[in-house]
Amino acid sequence: MTSDSGERHRQILELARQQHGVSVEALARHFAVSVQTIRKDLNQLCEQRQLTRVHGGARLPSGVENLEYEARRRIAAEAKQAIGEAAARLIPNDASLFINIGTTTEAVSQALLDHAGLMVVTNNINVANRMRVYPRFEVVIAGGVVRPSDGGVVGEAAAGFFSQFKVDYAVIGASALDEEGALLDFDYREVKVAQAIIANARHVILVADQGKFSRTAPVRIARIDQIGSFVTDHCPSDAFRRLCKAAGVALIETGPH
Repeated sequence: MTSDSGERHRQILELARQQHGVSVEALARHFAVSVQTIRKDLNQLCEQRQLTRVHGGARLPSGVENLEYEARRRIAAEAKQAIGEAAARLIPNDASLFINIGTTTEAVSQALLDHAGLMVVTNNINVANRMRVYPRFEVVIAGGVVRPSDGGVVGEAAAGFFSQFKVDYAVIGASALDEEGALLDFDYREVKVAQAIIANARHVILVADQGKFSRTAPVRIARIDQIGSFVTDHCPSDAFRRLCKAAGVALIETGPH
């Protein structure tokens, strides 16, 4: 391994820690090398068990991800709390809703604990555990493959489960947002579930902090024009703001900007 590739490997691992995963195309652009070179890098890192391959890229192994998930809870914790409270204010009592996987969607579930009469359908084990102890909520959890890194239930079975419902609201997150209005993620199994959630809710609420604008991911969840409300601490992209306005998406910012 040359010194150049060794340094590139180090940076790839650091990006994977920061972004919860990396994509082949984004890495090729970042390092100004071919996609073949990046695929070779990722294969070598996976052989060393420092990364695990996923569709279009790689991510940290699940054992490391368990630690990373707890760390992500603490990243922008105050911003996520404010986002969660603002999103919860959009949801009235006696509503039905989906809550998807993610630390920010979990912040919404925390903020909903003072509501009453909610029917909550989720593929997030952490959300189900938090809300199930309150008798004023009906909590329904999806079946499917449980992802060890974060307790998310993913896969075709989970996607099919959500398709049985038609609810008032959906609360979803994303691993990355781009200036063309795409909502992106790393795990295509999770994306299948998120797409089923969007298709079967009357009003979709996207919750994401501003850090998602500086990340990339390979799998498209949806477009911003499929969303009803976008709750964030700050939207740093003027292009994304224009897309929200053109699509009639309510942009709610909780930060001081």
